[in-house]
Amino acid sequence: MTSLHPLIDSGLIVGSADHPGGVLYCKCASDPVEVTLSSNVAHNHACGCSKCWKPAGALFSIVGVVPRDSVAVTANESKLRVVDPQAAIRRHACAACGAHMYGRIEVEHPFKGLDFVHPELSPEAGWQEPQFAAFVSSIIEQGFDPAQMGAVRDRLHDIGLETYDCLSPALMDLIAAYTAKKSGALK
Repeated sequence: MTSLHPLIDSGLIVGSADHPGGVLYCKCASDPVEVTLSSNVAHNHACGCSKCWKPAGALFSIVGVVPRDSVAVTANESKLRVVDPQAAIRRHACAACGAHMYGRIEVEHPFKGLDFVHPELSPEAGWQEPQFAAFVSSIIEQGFDPAQMGAVRDRLHDIGLETYDCLSPALMDLIAAYTAKKSGALK
């Protein structure tokens, strides 16, 4: 089977709840972009969407969120470029190697204030392990054979990840509550 993602192909490695953060490095051999995170990630998950950065050959990315004020570019910021300035999540990627270093939301959005990061870009162990798999069906949009989706979902379940074709129920509830408060339907 094609790689789901190198971090989960052999199963989940449980992280530490009190992991203090660390440094993410792009894939450049020299002068890498460095992004320092002063907290652990939350809602870490395997993501099948077409926008997230994935290692070569992987069907999914591994991405979590951190509070925006926990993110600092600490080296080679001049190499960063926004992949799609029109997207809600403005993914800041290294122009040289293409690795997405962080995604920031600047528009009104339920997750504004949280930055999306790929903890695999850190050499430190202890990051929160993936909690679920999101946007699983989206791998079909990227050319994956629909007839093989059952095997992908089975493999994700075997690893211990629940599969969704959106976000997890807890995150979907947060989005719905945000929307209800904005509309006045919920006080």
